[in-house]
Amino acid sequence: MKKTVLSGVQATGSLHLGNYLGSIRNWVKMQEEYNCFFFLADLHSITVDIAPSELKRSVIETLAIYLAAGLDPNKVTIFAQSMVKEHAELAWLLNCVTPLGWLKRMTQFKDKAGKDQEKACLGLFSYPVLMAADILIYKADIVPVGEDQKQHLELTRDIAGVINRKFNKEILKVPEVLIGGSGTRIMSLRDGSKKMSKSDSSDFSRINLRDDNDLIHQKIKKAKTDHLSFVSYDKEARPEISNLLDIYTTLSEEKLENIIQNYEGFAKFKEDLAEIIITNLQPMRDKYLELMNDQEYLLKILHQGAEKARVRASETVNELKEQFGFVI
Repeated sequence: MKKTVLSGVQATGSLHLGNYLGSIRNWVKMQEEYNCFFFLADLHSITVDIAPSELKRSVIETLAIYLAAGLDPNKVTIFAQSMVKEHAELAWLLNCVTPLGWLKRMTQFKDKAGKDQEKACLGLFSYPVLMAADILIYKADIVPVGEDQKQHLELTRDIAGVINRKFNKEILKVPEVLIGGSGTRIMSLRDGSKKMSKSDSSDFSRINLRDDNDLIHQKIKKAKTDHLSFVSYDKEARPEISNLLDIYTTLSEEKLENIIQNYEGFAKFKEDLAEIIITNLQPMRDKYLELMNDQEYLLKILHQGAEKARVRASETVNELKEQFGFVI
């Protein structure tokens, strides 16, 4: 029997090269050998202020990008998180056994809430519990994540352990964490110490998957390097050029040492890197535009995926509710 893989992307803002190399491209490969559940995390999206029209648009656009990148709805289950109500139901059950102290140690809340944490919503604080529910509800065997999500995955494993010990049986499956390679953590084009992010105020900090060719050239040309005039790889001393080399090697699948030997300076290196990015993204962008012209098809995929996901999700929730003593 195929192992189950679960992953998702928050449906806010435009997806970028970091999302593609860190997750989506790997999902396309995984769909051939795993039972995959990939979702649009729209419940997570409302933990920050977002206009209703923007949320709806983002869900549809994100789905179109998933499909344009090569995910096949006949091979994987793709759905919007909010369409499977059991996610929220399981999150509440898990909230009731998760110690407050565990959540206070979550570093992402501190980062996202900023200085005035008292004004942050409860949903943002308990975000990791909903994330745990997302994973545990499908009894996933494998959860592919980036390095920055390791703490949340550790919490998920701890929560599953609490439930299983409480009822003295393995109700929730403790998943295996799969940390990817260099492509899993693509950094900002403006600051090599920060992850590429759709929330960054500067659009030139990232390559959006829908950027046109001219804009990609502009962004790579203006990407930060350093005062040295040669190409070399050193994550600590030269984070910006090392990030560009990570992008180059991941997309071209060439050996790092060969790339470094081919370039004396930044100008030709950046020009070639932009072309490599365009070669990889243009077919996806063309397919995306085609899919966006058929909204009815995209909605059909979401509803079919949600219906399929709810079969597995409801089994897990009902099993746990019965253990808690609820009338089923």
